[in-house]
Amino acid sequence: MFSKRTSLDTQAPATTDGPTAQPSTAYWRVLIVDDEPDIHTVTEMALGGVRIEGRELEFLHAHSGAEAKQVLATHPDIALVLLDVVMEDTHAGLEVARFIREDLDNTLIRIVLRTGQPGEAPEEQVFVTYDINDYKEKTELDRRRLFTTVYSAIRAYRDLMRIETSRKYLLRNRAGLERVIHASSRLFETRSITDFARGLLEQITSVLFIDSSSMIVQAQGASAVGEDQTHWQIITTTGDLHLANAQRMDEVSGYLQQACRQRRSLFLDDRFVGYFETRSGRVTLVYVEGCDRLDELSRQLLDIFSVNVTTAFENISLEKEIADTQNEIILRLGDVLETRSRETGNHVRRLAAICHLLGRKIGLSEDECDELRNASPMHDIGKIAIPDRILLKPGKLSAEEFEEMKYHAEAGYQILCNSNRPLMISAATIAHQHHERYDGTGYPQGLQGESIHLYARIVAVVDVFDALMHRRCYKAPWALEQTLDALREGRGSHFDPRLVDHFLEIVPEALAIIEQYPDSQD
Repeated sequence: MFSKRTSLDTQAPATTDGPTAQPSTAYWRVLIVDDEPDIHTVTEMALGGVRIEGRELEFLHAHSGAEAKQVLATHPDIALVLLDVVMEDTHAGLEVARFIREDLDNTLIRIVLRTGQPGEAPEEQVFVTYDINDYKEKTELDRRRLFTTVYSAIRAYRDLMRIETSRKYLLRNRAGLERVIHASSRLFETRSITDFARGLLEQITSVLFIDSSSMIVQAQGASAVGEDQTHWQIITTTGDLHLANAQRMDEVSGYLQQACRQRRSLFLDDRFVGYFETRSGRVTLVYVEGCDRLDELSRQLLDIFSVNVTTAFENISLEKEIADTQNEIILRLGDVLETRSRETGNHVRRLAAICHLLGRKIGLSEDECDELRNASPMHDIGKIAIPDRILLKPGKLSAEEFEEMKYHAEAGYQILCNSNRPLMISAATIAHQHHERYDGTGYPQGLQGESIHLYARIVAVVDVFDALMHRRCYKAPWALEQTLDALREGRGSHFDPRLVDHFLEIVPEALAIIEQYPDSQD
């Protein structure tokens, strides 16, 4: 077996037939399958110098059906097979034709049967059974007929390749749109701006099938993205942009400024700069390199994706505004209650931050930790129903007064329980259960063990820790070791023992939070 590419252009007229889908090679591969060596030689001589659409012919050779199968299996880009019927046996050529269509599942390659023994393979039967494209007796194939046969077969192959390319393009179009829809839906599920930004870069590179340096920058207003990079807030980066060196930032800055001046997304050189502005005036810029390889379809997909991204940014900004407002109201309410108790509102800030810390320590999801942090400041909302003579009493409460004080857990639940908002439901549960004890001796329901909601068990530990560490109207602040001893003593009786163990591992971080939110009188 050997191959040879014809290079002369004088033995047959050069032909062009317009633009076509390019195969993987710069020539047309023709496989000659025949057990007579002279047939190989004569065929090459007859077709020497032929060009079809400016491309030469390259000949591959096989002298048996078995050898032909090996060549076909390793060269999927063969355009034409000139196939003898009778070789090592009377149907070897027909078996090769079957192998092409069935085993290789190749319907593009053109098959021209050449036989010197037409009786061995009746023409009509062969056409019907073996899906061949032409049938010639060797005696009728002079140079002119061979040329026209090869030319028409390769042109048919070219047309089929065009159709196949269009089919794959349409399939890719559909797949790309499906990726856009899937990516967009995932973005709409994201609540955190940072998570959204990170996911956005992942989805853009997924939609575009690229892997290059990228960055997301935010600023308040398009004019803020100027030469003064201190106005930028870099949300996330990939590739070498995480280094954020001055030269690279100057380079990126020029592209960001162009998008801001035009207030729209742009393709600039090999970059894509996505421009997304919310109604509040905040501008987010997505910078992606390596986009010079994108075809028109990919650019259209990115345009579609960008429309969805703009909507997602708007939704996240609105949701964040609502959540921030809600959380601020909760903290303000906590401030009011603590002030009424002659304590500073920083207790609820410390409680929220340390509860979030402990939640992460025990493996709660980020959403659960956030809900715990935002709901916990409402744990003592029921104290609004307790009269000052009890709430502000400097000494120990009498048994009757303590019973009245215990009502604040039920009162807090009644204030919050009618809401159908998940945050309010969690706050109601915490308010109701944070004075329950692990051994069942707490109030108001006498719940025991894990029948007490996890959030309430966490708040119970953190609330006692912070209360003991700070001054109250009825006590002086305790020392750290005295406070930790109290937690250890209550392990398994007052508190969930597992939570106490985990809390003791995060004491340094909890002390840092206390230092961040001090009480003025301590």
